[in-house]
Amino acid sequence: MTYSPNEEFALQLDAADPLRRFRDRFHIPTDTTGRPLLYFVGNSLGLMPKATRAVVEQELEDWARLGVDGHLDGRTPWYSYHETVREPLARLVGAQPHEVVAMNSLTVNLHLMMATFYRPTSSRFKILMEEPAFPSDTYAIKSQITHYGRDPQEALLLARPREGEFTLHHDDVEALLDEHGDQIALVLLGGVNFFTGQLFDIARLTAAAQKHGCTVGIDLAHAVGNVPLQLHDWDVDFAVWCSYKYLNSGPGAVAGAFVHERHATNRSLPRLAGWWGNDPATRFRMHLEPEFIPVPSADSWALSNPPILSLAPLRSSFAIFDEAGGMSALREKSVQLTGYLQFLLDRAPSKLYTVITLREPTERGCQLSILAHEHPKELFAKLEAADVKCDFREPNVVRAAPTPLYNTFHEVWRFADLLAQHQTAA
Repeated sequence: MTYSPNEEFALQLDAADPLRRFRDRFHIPTDTTGRPLLYFVGNSLGLMPKATRAVVEQELEDWARLGVDGHLDGRTPWYSYHETVREPLARLVGAQPHEVVAMNSLTVNLHLMMATFYRPTSSRFKILMEEPAFPSDTYAIKSQITHYGRDPQEALLLARPREGEFTLHHDDVEALLDEHGDQIALVLLGGVNFFTGQLFDIARLTAAAQKHGCTVGIDLAHAVGNVPLQLHDWDVDFAVWCSYKYLNSGPGAVAGAFVHERHATNRSLPRLAGWWGNDPATRFRMHLEPEFIPVPSADSWALSNPPILSLAPLRSSFAIFDEAGGMSALREKSVQLTGYLQFLLDRAPSKLYTVITLREPTERGCQLSILAHEHPKELFAKLEAADVKCDFREPNVVRAAPTPLYNTFHEVWRFADLLAQHQTAA
């Protein structure tokens, strides 16, 4: 698309946007005068769909009216409630329905996956991950390494950006695999890096790792609902994600996991077991069936019965994703939104900031990370004072994520204009 810097052009883009009606499906936070904030922080917490309140209230009503009988007699029975999100979730991540499960939180799911897929031996014990990775992943991985009695200094292998750069080169990751592949038990990468917004070529890196016999896991916290995914076809071994960012399910809401069917149907794999991962045919025989018989699906990694009030918001959000045409349609608008923001920022070359997110649309999601060279916290404070909701990552990066379901081109124009005003004032 050929962009124009004029405000009128942004308004024209909004008028022609086939997804513009979905903005009205969300509650947009406002300032004290009732004017909508510029909410560019869906990469941290997605906005609440207006339909969510009714979905959650229905479960509260069933609880009040039916008590325990809501498990089988509720409008959407709680016993099988998690199954209502299985197919839409599979569509979003490019999986077979039996390869996905909504459960727990992201880091809990990561530990459950590593209990199965990180089984270090004397010769193959290393874990390869990117730097910087989200801290929770780093903590989880180091604790798993020490759980097996090894030193993270020896067993944790980091793929780092080149000197003076911020993002990774796929060639460098492949070089590490070529050098250390026979010692690497697990490769764990973010689908989209939380700090830089870099989108990795998951298919390429998965093939490169598996060529050396490495298991591949992907943290999709910043990728699910942001970019198209094809986990099954890419042959990823497992993946985990949260749902409160681009999936708009609410703070701390239920997360999810993918296990490729070659593993999901393998009942002999070691698992940390819980009763909801047991065969439903014998689940309620309880003490009469003391042996764990895993469901031949990703469900076998589930530990407890599904958290209904946490699952309910996913149903309203997934309905919007499906009505909007899925990730293909959303990605098309996302590329335009982010490309437009990049264009506007490029028009005002500044010593004050640099966009460190890669420029190619195929190498980024909807987030641009803006490195402030001077007084970064002052810049962020000015944005906040102008009713912009983005976020700040130490020591000097502002992250802005125009989200296609509810952000507009005019909002992108206003955000870039505020940055330009800051430059002029400086």
